[in-house]
Amino acid sequence: MRILICGSMAFDTIMVFGDQFKNHILPDKIHMLNLCFFVPEMRREFGGTAGNIAYNLKLLAGDPVIMATVGEDFAPYSIWLQQNQLDTTHIKQIPGSFTAQAFITTDQEDNQITAFHPGAMQECHQNSVLDANDISLAIIAPDGRDGMFQHARECHEQGIPFMFDPGQGLPMFSGEELLHFIELATYVAANDYEAQLMQEKTGLSIEEIASKVKALIITKGAEGSTIYADDQVFEIPPMAALQVVDPTGCGDAYRAGLLYGIVQGWDWPVCGRLASVMGALKIESRGAQNHKPTRDQIQLAYSQVLVNETLAQHVEETNA
Repeated sequence: MRILICGSMAFDTIMVFGDQFKNHILPDKIHMLNLCFFVPEMRREFGGTAGNIAYNLKLLAGDPVIMATVGEDFAPYSIWLQQNQLDTTHIKQIPGSFTAQAFITTDQEDNQITAFHPGAMQECHQNSVLDANDISLAIIAPDGRDGMFQHARECHEQGIPFMFDPGQGLPMFSGEELLHFIELATYVAANDYEAQLMQEKTGLSIEEIASKVKALIITKGAEGSTIYADDQVFEIPPMAALQVVDPTGCGDAYRAGLLYGIVQGWDWPVCGRLASVMGALKIESRGAQNHKPTRDQIQLAYSQVLVNETLAQHVEETNA
């Protein structure tokens, strides 16, 4: 079943500074900063919410349909998508613009200085959900502000269930605007910080937000996630990664697992566990789209989660 992914496509240029920023910033001169950091280590990764979610859905043998706007520099990313058999039909190139990109410099204490250029992403309203056929489910992920409003409205009017995932775009919206999205959405996903901000802006409690949608999903990093659905609260334990290399894109991998489980008609504990597995498999690799587990490896990891839960329950019952 085809899943529409409305979100950003971006290049992430990541640089490593071999010292600490604080050693090069004079506190009494912060009003006139003029700094240059020598960064001999640099890499460029494919990213963006739509690209990351679609990539992970493809790993699950899902059928993602990316809807995004990109710039004239998109050719290398387009080749990558084609190599991974991802449909580029609804990726629209905006003349005279760059693809959205982030420039991230990290020091030896994992402090980061980031500059983000939205570029063509701001024109995502030039795409219409009406142009995509046979869509079973959609996600409205962080993208251009106007486009997020438009795509949410179009999904609602077309009767397409969708997940609202404001992510880092959440500060763009007022409380009233967030309420509008929530009223239109079928599902809402956020991390724990975003969920807190959403409560403050809307004036609604977590339970009140959950009552307006079929499911509210809140991720909590290494602490797992919580799904509010069917008048129940499902606590989803985290899957322990073999090694923690890079958290970039883990939230998108998690959402891919959720979307796949939803279109399969699975219950929420199963969807949540699969999502947790996808996030853990991603964190073991650098970059958002460099992990390459097979379906068998994903299934094995999921089975291990069930075994670990059974063992933990047995130990708890024994100790009781």
